Amino acid sequence: MDYKDCIKFANQNPVCYLATAEGDQPRVRALLFWYADETGFYLQSGTMKELYSQLKKNPNAEICFYRQDPKAGAMMRVAGKVEFVEDINLKAKALEQRPFLKGLGIASPEDQKLVIFRIPKGVACFWTMETNLAPKEYIRFGK
Repeated sequence: MDYKDCIKFANQNPVCYLATAEGDQPRVRALLFWYADETGFYLQSGTMKELYSQLKKNPNAEICFYRQDPKAGAMMRVAGKVEFVEDINLKAKALEQRPFLKGLGIASPEDQKLVIFRIPKGVACFWTMETNLAPKEYIRFGK
């Protein structure tokens, strides 16, 4: 498997779980993933959310994607440091594709409450029941 497999898996399984830390306490929440491409794994949120303040203090994060299957399913974990992206065109795209963001009080792409972040560099690994006890095979991505 390679990074293209990671991109495909993330984009096909957008319900994911994002792990952050608050002090020494892990925090995990389900999110609707936005997209992945050759530049990283992208998500969005708002500055009013605890997720944002946690990532500002500690940018280390892990995303877990799960593909449900009647037998056992498959999982991919992506770990790396979050990078905040200040791109007005990307913010406009997020508001267009994610109308629920307006429910957070985000009115426009210029609104400072809208936060786009990505993991541009890190490692990913896949899990299936067949590989459950095998050593992890990490896929490195980013520069």
